[in-house]
Parts: sequence; structure tokens; C-alpha cells
Amino acid sequence: MTPESAPESAPESTLESTPGVPTAGPEAIPGGEGRDRGPGPRERWQAELAAAVRDPGELCRLLGLDASVAAEARRAAGGFPLLVPRPFLARMAHGDPDDPLLRQVLPLGAELSSPPGWVADPLEEAAALAAPGLVKKYDGRALLLATGACAVHCRYCFRREFPYADHGASSAGTAAALRAIAADPSIREVILSGGDPLLLDDDRLADLLGQIVAIPTVGRIRIHTRLPVVLPSRVTRRLVALLAGLPAPAVVVIHANHPAELGPEQAAAVRDLASSRAILLNQAVLLAGVNDTLPVLLGLSERLLAVGVLPYYLHLPDRVVGTAHFDVPEAKAVGLIDSLRQKLSGYCVPRLVREVPGEASKVSIS
Repeated sequence: MTPESAPESAPESTLESTPGVPTAGPEAIPGGEGRDRGPGPRERWQAELAAAVRDPGELCRLLGLDASVAAEARRAAGGFPLLVPRPFLARMAHGDPDDPLLRQVLPLGAELSSPPGWVADPLEEAAALAAPGLVKKYDGRALLLATGACAVHCRYCFRREFPYADHGASSAGTAAALRAIAADPSIREVILSGGDPLLLDDDRLADLLGQIVAIPTVGRIRIHTRLPVVLPSRVTRRLVALLAGLPAPAVVVIHANHPAELGPEQAAAVRDLASSRAILLNQAVLLAGVNDTLPVLLGLSERLLAVGVLPYYLHLPDRVVGTAHFDVPEAKAVGLIDSLRQKLSGYCVPRLVREVPGEASKVSIS
């Protein structure tokens, strides 16, 4: 995500039809026809996004934190400003500058310096662009950058320096990506990412899903999103209907790092997603000071299973500039996973992985 990736309303996505892609529109999937296109009143999630906290001073006032915390955050934010939706803010502990949810979003002075090896594009994604807006690193699937926008600016984000505008996270880029997917029969799974693809409103998402579904060689759609966690009102009835109308169940990968992120609203959003037949997985990032202890990881897996989500990946942090303070030594990470295996059934234990540029898949760490 980029500093300009927090629009007051949902960003634009695909054109209504893309040359070179089989013709399809919202009506291609049940639930896609929806209301008439065009501007209308904001939905609740859009209003909540517009009201997100962007000023460190306001964040500290709301949480009862010292003004010095806000001053440091202003210095550290640089080109990657603070952005926190109020539903996520509501899950944070009042008066605790070390709250694990706050640590994920609060700019710290440590961001201003990075050791050697911490770079702007640690996964070398710019080199993996198969077309504008389309990242293809692994056989059989490709990642479509549906938007450069997110609802929250996570300080550890591996795409915090990614130049979305230069690499096709736009209407024109999406059209080019769809043409490339249609021309490559080896792509059997399309992964919607960004930014966060659920920042497309339901009309634009219906257009995009309809065009992907119309490509006969694509058999599966995966959606990577943090919105059910940080902005649960985004899970609208129409979104559920769109996913339910897909020819095959969607795979929805949410992103929760700590059990405190999953309150009643988040649980309700996940239940609604499950009603669409979607396969629900979680990917977390192992972060120093956030979830790098056995009790927290145990609690996260237990809470995910309680709300109906399978723990999928636990990522070692990618080495993006400004995030070294989140790093967890690999030996400690392996020890944590070994301890989890002793406490939980196998299906409750996420795979510990690291993404390495040029590898054929994510690298399992053991």
C-alpha cells in the first residue's frame, strides 16, 4: 500500500468489459446484478473507512496515551502515514502503549533506520510482473493487484514501499492483467490482492469476479483480505451473495495476528462469509512484541478455530525497509511452532514459512 492508498471512498477497479477477455459482467454470477450502477448513499463500511483515524494525536487521545507517543509517531510516519479504522481501534487496550494491536499500526522511531539487507522490495515482486497489475511467481496461479488501497496501514507491511501506480493497480492495469490471464491457460487460480481487494465496492467487485469467471481456464478464485478483521462491516449481504454465486467455492484468506483482533463483530463477519460456501483460512505474520509468545499463538489458533477459520500460514516477516524491529529470530520461531505442535491438534498449527524470491513456492521453516 502507498500513502495515497486510503481514499475517502472505494477506488476504481475494472472496466465493464475488457478486450481479449470473454464478455461477462455482474450478471455472470448470481447476486452480481444487485442495485443499479452509479453513485448512491455510502454503506456503513464506507462511512467507517472515511472516519478512520489518520492523526497520531487523535489516536493517542482516544487511547489515553501520552502526547510524546504522538510526537514520535508523527516523526516516524514519513511517507507511510497512520491509518486505523475505528472498529480495529476499539479492540485496543486503553492506556497501554505496548498493546499488541496498537504496535501493528503505530509508527515508531525504529522505522527511521534499517540494517543492511532491509530493502524496498524484499520479494522482488516488480521483477515478477507478468503484466501490469499481475504478479506471477508460482506455477498455476497469479496474483492480481485489484487496488493499491488498504483500510489499515500495518507498519510491517511488505508492500509499504511498493509503487502501485507504476505497476498497474488501476482500471487499466486490471484490464491488462485480465487479458494476460485469459491468454495463459496455465493460470488456474487467480488471487485477488492489493492493497485489499475488498475495498472495491460490491458493484466493482461483481464486475471483476464476472470477468474472471468468464475465463474458462480459471477454476478457482482466492481473496486475500484484512477487512473482516479491521472493518467487519465490509462483509455485506451482497458480498456474501457474490461469493455464494461463484461456480466453485471461493478461498478467502483473512489476516489476524492476535486473538484480541477477533471480537464479536469479526466473528459475525466470518460466519457470514462461511455462509457463502467460502473456504476460510488465516495467515498471520510473526511479529516481535505482538505475537511472538506461545500463549498468544495458542490463543490465536484457538480463537480462529472457534470462529470457523483454519490457521494456514505463519509468515516470518519480510525484510522491508523500516520494519526490522518486528523481526523474530528463525530459531525462536521454530521453537514456538514445535511447542504449538505439542499443545494442539495438527490442523490447528499453521505452517511456518518464509517467502524467498525465485523459489518455486513459499519455503517451509522447520
